[in-house]
Order: sequence, then structure tokens, then C-alpha cells
Amino acid sequence: MTSWVGRTATEIAAAVRERRATPREVVAGHLARIERLDARVGAFRAVRSEAALAEADELAGRADLAELPLAGVPVAVKDNLAVRGESNRNGSAATADTPAGHDHPTVARLRAAGAVVVGLTNVPELCVFGTSEGVHGTARNPWDTSRTAGGSSGGSAAAVAAGMVPIALGNDGMGSLRIPAANCGIVGLKPGHDTIPAGIGHGDWFGMSENGPLATTVEDARLMFSVLSDTEAIRPSGNLVRKVAVSVRSPLVGVSVGRPYANAARAAAELLAGAGHEVRPADPPYPYWLGTTALMHWTAGTAVDAEDLDPRRLTRRTRVHAAVGRRFVAGVRTGERREQLRGRLRPFFAEHDVLLTPALARRGPAAAPWHERGWLRNVLVNTNYSPLTPPWNLTGWPAMAVPFGTLPSGAPAAVQLVGRPGSELELLELAGQLEELRPWRRTAPLD
Repeated sequence: MTSWVGRTATEIAAAVRERRATPREVVAGHLARIERLDARVGAFRAVRSEAALAEADELAGRADLAELPLAGVPVAVKDNLAVRGESNRNGSAATADTPAGHDHPTVARLRAAGAVVVGLTNVPELCVFGTSEGVHGTARNPWDTSRTAGGSSGGSAAAVAAGMVPIALGNDGMGSLRIPAANCGIVGLKPGHDTIPAGIGHGDWFGMSENGPLATTVEDARLMFSVLSDTEAIRPSGNLVRKVAVSVRSPLVGVSVGRPYANAARAAAELLAGAGHEVRPADPPYPYWLGTTALMHWTAGTAVDAEDLDPRRLTRRTRVHAAVGRRFVAGVRTGERREQLRGRLRPFFAEHDVLLTPALARRGPAAAPWHERGWLRNVLVNTNYSPLTPPWNLTGWPAMAVPFGTLPSGAPAAVQLVGRPGSELELLELAGQLEELRPWRRTAPLD
């Protein structure tokens, strides 16, 4: 029997549509890999073994099977999005353990396209931090299980990087797709505002949080993006020359970027220049107040999400984060600082099509019980290793993490691509060129 574990979503869907594979055999193979590996990785909070197999059998009988873009593709869903029949714990002991009565719109779109949800993935409490651990489990980086997978979509990224699923659904409010994608050596796309249905928590962190794909290839990310956005992902002309700005400067005052990640960005820039793009060093005019603005929005979003939860059942770091944020909620709601930031950065993106930066400043911290540690220590660790992602949630513009090169440890490095509103397909096209010029190993060597 052919094994479909390790194949791309594009390959699996084509095989199921052409009846070279059944949804059951595809799903069963991935469930077996989850059973074998997840005790080491901690990607899943809940695995839907029986339900997924039953849904795979039901899918096989669909009259439109031959037309489904994700026919039979196993997918993991971040545990802050509703999956019908499953509880939505959001990484917390304070949330209700009751089954959801409906699918989140993004989950519904994936299922309508033929995907089968095999499980819900681990996140930090209320998806606040850039490490994924808590009362429901710890998501580890499959390339180095002593390190965090990142957060808050850490379990989803770990599941993809470990080959437990070819694609996964996550979301990003301050880097929560791009951080774990960069840690785990996979592709993560945060779309621009109003591109994919959000509906994350109580107000999407004031419109900063977006749902998006995690995948091992750019083609799979493009396919998943087309399903989630309910649009046809037509490739831009490959002959278009982009004006690319490369910057290795941290947007946050006092935070530096480590040499391996800076070198990855410079090497990616050289490749793109060799491919014919107009590439030049240029730093965006980040304002000095960016760090405080990011902190205000980050904490205020948590304050709103925690409003209807029993504080006694929240971890101390979450309680402190929410308490800090409560004083900022009213000011953040005005959107004034976000519009000021957009106004400051628009001229830069009028001159450049794409910004290329390091994805992270340094490798992810240890896979440790960060939820039991102090609030300030968590904030400092998160800020020091991931200062480059928050600006693009504040602007609401698309950004993505792309694997590129390796760290001294042998784990993957990554770069970030940022574009104007509506440029998701252009970013995917540029990422595809990087993939073609410098292919990456798609899954971690766990076997």
C-alpha cells in the first residue's frame, strides 16, 4: 500500500480526486504517525481518530469528490477556533469543556473543500505568548524537541513540521503564525485584514488577528489560502520584477537581531537580486513609540478576551497581562496609533513592493513551563526573540515566514516577506522563487 504520509496536500488531493487513494487510507496513515510521534512533539490537544475516519468515509461518497481542491487532505486546527462536536479550550483551564455546535467559517471552508480535521492543536493560554505550553500540553519544535515550537500557533506548526499533517490552520495577532513557522521550518502566511474570515476571540484583538495557512511548501500554502479566502489563487506573472527592500534592523528600540537570522535575510536578498529583482538595503521608518504601542495592543487584546473568564483559573502571567491591558483598552479601540503607523509606512511601500527581513531575532527558547513563570520574564523572552512580526499586525498588511538556510544548531532559519494590502499572491510568488532557488527539507528528521 502506498504511504501518503509526507506527501504534500497538493499531491494527496490529486490522488484522492483521481481515486488513486481513498480518504480513509490517507487519514489513517496520518493518524498512525500522530499516535507514534506526538508524545515527543506535543502538537495536539485532542486527536479526532474515530470522527476523522468516519468523516473520511463520508467524504469518499461525495458526488463532487473529483472537484474538491483539498480532497482527503488531513488538516489540524488551532485550538482557538470552533470545530463542530469538539471543545474549544484556547489553552486554558478557565474555558468550557463543552462541544462546539458549529464550525468556525474557516474550518467550514476547509471541510467544504474536502479536508478532514484530524485534531486540535496546543496553544498557550488565550494564545497570548510566542511559546506554546500550558495545562493542556507543551508543543515542541520537531527539529529540536528541547526547544519550543513557538506560539501561539505552535501545535499547528509542529504538527506540519513533524509530517503529522500536510497543512494546518492557525492565526496571527502579533506573529502567532510566523513565529512558529519560522521556528519549525515551514511556510506561514498572515493575510491582510479582511482577506480571510477572522472571528478570533472577542474582536480579533481589535482587528489585528488573522487566520491563515501553515504548510511545508509554497504551493500548499497557496492552495490553502485560496480555499480560506474563497478566491482563485491565480499566480502573478513570474516575469514581473519586484522592488525589494532588505532590512535586518529590529523595529523595536533596544532589541537586536542575531547574526544567523540577519545572514539568512542577506543571503535571500542576494538570491532575489540574482533572479533579476531590484534589491537594495532600506530600513522602514519605524517610529520610536512602536514598542509601547505593540505592548498596549497586545495586553489590551488579552484583557478583552479574559473578561468573561474566571481569573482564578487563569495562570498568573495571563492575569497580569490582562490587568496591564485593561487600562489601555479604551485608547486602543480608537485605532489612532495604528493609523499613524500606516501613514508613516505607506511612503516606504510606495517606493518598494516587498520588504524582506529576518523572521526572528534568535532561535526559540527552551520548551519549558513558561506558563508557570513570571509575566515580565515571559514578555522579555518573547520580545527579544520575535521583534520583527508585530508591526504588520498593527498595520493589518500581509506578511509571511519562509524557511531559508539553517542555524548553527542545524535547525531551520527563516526570513519574513511583507507587502502592501492585497499583495498575498505576490508574496507567495516571491516565496516560491526562494523555494525554487534554495529548497528546504520539508519535515524534521524524527524517524
